[in-house]
Amino acid sequence: MLNYIWAVMIAIGVIYGALTGNIEAVANGALDSAGEAVQLCITMTGIMALWVGLMEIAKNSGLIASMTKGIQPFISFLFPRIPGNHAAREYISTNIIANILGLGWACTPAGLKAMEELQKLNEEECRRTGKPPVTASNEMCTFLIMNISSLQLIPVSIIAYRSQYGSVNPTAVIVPGIIATLTSTLVAIIFVKVMDRKK
Repeated sequence: MLNYIWAVMIAIGVIYGALTGNIEAVANGALDSAGEAVQLCITMTGIMALWVGLMEIAKNSGLIASMTKGIQPFISFLFPRIPGNHAAREYISTNIIANILGLGWACTPAGLKAMEELQKLNEEECRRTGKPPVTASNEMCTFLIMNISSLQLIPVSIIAYRSQYGSVNPTAVIVPGIIATLTSTLVAIIFVKVMDRKK
C-alpha cells in the first residue's frame, strides 16, 4: 500500500512540476535527494556497525546475559505463560535491551526469533485445545505492542539523522524521547494487561 502512496505522490509532483514549468527543478531535486540518500545510508551504516559491534562486545563480555537475567521478573510479568527456561525469553530480553539502547537494527533478528518461538508455543497450545493456530497468542500480541511502544534511552537513529542534516544539538532529543517512549511503554503495558484479563 505504501508503494502505491509514494508512487502517486511522485507522479503528482512530476505532473505539477511539468504544468508549472518547473520540471527542471523537479529533476534537480530528485538528483540531489538521491545523493543525500546515498550519503545518509553510508552514515547510518557506520553508526549501525558501531552499535552492533558494541552489542556483540556486550554479549561476549556477559553484560547482555546479566541484563537479561536482571529483567526476567519483568519478562515474567509481561509474559506469564512462557515457561521459565524457554528460548523465547532470551530472544525477548535481547530485543527489549536493544530497543532500550536505541538499536532498532540490532534488535530485529532477536525479535524475529522471539516471534518464531512464540508461534511454536502458540501451536502447542492450539494442539492441546483443538483450536486452529491462525490467531496470534496473547504473548505474541504483547511482544508486538512492546516493540511498537519501544522505550528508548538513547535514540541513536534520530541523533544520527539530526547530525547528518546539520542540527546544532543532535542530542537534544534524548530527554523528550525518554519521556515520550516511557509514556508509550507504560500505556502499552496497561493496555496489554487489561486486554489479557478481558480475554
